[in-house]
Amino acid sequence: MATIGYLTTTLFDFGAIKSLPTEMEALGIRRPLLVTDTGVQNAGIADKVLNHLDLNTVVTFANTPPNPTEEAVREGATAYRDGGCDGVIALGGGSPIDLAKGVALAVTHEGPLEHYAAIHGGVGRITAKVAPVIAIPTTAGTGSEVGRGALLNLTNGSKLALISPHLFPKRAICDPELTLGLPPLLTAATGIDALTHCIETYLSPLVNPPAEAIALDGARRVWRFIERAVKDGADREARWEMMMAALEGGLTFQKGLGAVHSLSHAAGALRAPTLHHGMLNGVLLPHVLRFNDGYVGEKYAVLLDLFSLDKDADLAGAVEGLLKRLNLPVTLGEMGFRQEHIAGTVTRAMADHSNATTPRRPSAEDFETLLRAAL
Repeated sequence: MATIGYLTTTLFDFGAIKSLPTEMEALGIRRPLLVTDTGVQNAGIADKVLNHLDLNTVVTFANTPPNPTEEAVREGATAYRDGGCDGVIALGGGSPIDLAKGVALAVTHEGPLEHYAAIHGGVGRITAKVAPVIAIPTTAGTGSEVGRGALLNLTNGSKLALISPHLFPKRAICDPELTLGLPPLLTAATGIDALTHCIETYLSPLVNPPAEAIALDGARRVWRFIERAVKDGADREARWEMMMAALEGGLTFQKGLGAVHSLSHAAGALRAPTLHHGMLNGVLLPHVLRFNDGYVGEKYAVLLDLFSLDKDADLAGAVEGLLKRLNLPVTLGEMGFRQEHIAGTVTRAMADHSNATTPRRPSAEDFETLLRAAL
């Protein structure tokens, strides 16, 4: 028997940001902490959001690092308490949204964040006391605005997932207007993140046909529109489609991910170099597709047809071709990952929660082989 559940309330379209005051009122948020990062601020996107609010009621925390950390969560929690806040607005890509979830947990639950990590039995320790979060994505990739999890780099050097139905943002406001003009490289990297979510979820062996249907629709949208969005940042149709694909990626990965994410989570825990999650997923996806070949039934054939590729085409090779056309890295070495990073990455990957839902369970030796092939 399969138990299937979906998910939260999403407001989606150009101009959706205008609904923010109404949604805050519905949730009883009168003094929000706005969690964002300096890139969003410098791009003027934060001002577009703040224009809809009473500035005297908003406390802003913009110190989100590229990969959110436990230290930043604690800083944000201090700002929340000192500001007398009663809710969180997350504005940005996956990092600010995940950090905002961490803050919403930290201000309502005692103890170290590791206590609430999924692999340490933390799912049941997270209660409905979590502060309300409104998530507003400014990229089209992560899907965290409709996700039940947050990935954080902890002070002990691990990168762990906090997962709970209580971590779903109470509202997701998806306004493609906020992504117009997103730089080509970031458009490509976040778009590949969405594609990986959809493909890897579809390949997961768990039984969840609704999730698989969403995954296929999201993957199709990315494949059709990512190159247009990268080529022309003002292409409104492409931006709408990419944001919908990212949303669908977040909706679908509740089914579970796999070895791509086990490795990208593990590599993303490195404090130096700082590795972009979407780029990591893109580099690793073709190698994991080859690793899983023969373990997914007819699903590769379905994807080839979905992407209008020849039935005898190499799916992994097609993904690599897309990466090259998008000017994304195709090796870990291009990103600064080195041989000396392999051992620690393998150890962290073996402990990652995504291993539970992969079609072919990798051993430590398999993970090392995958990393060396991608290097």
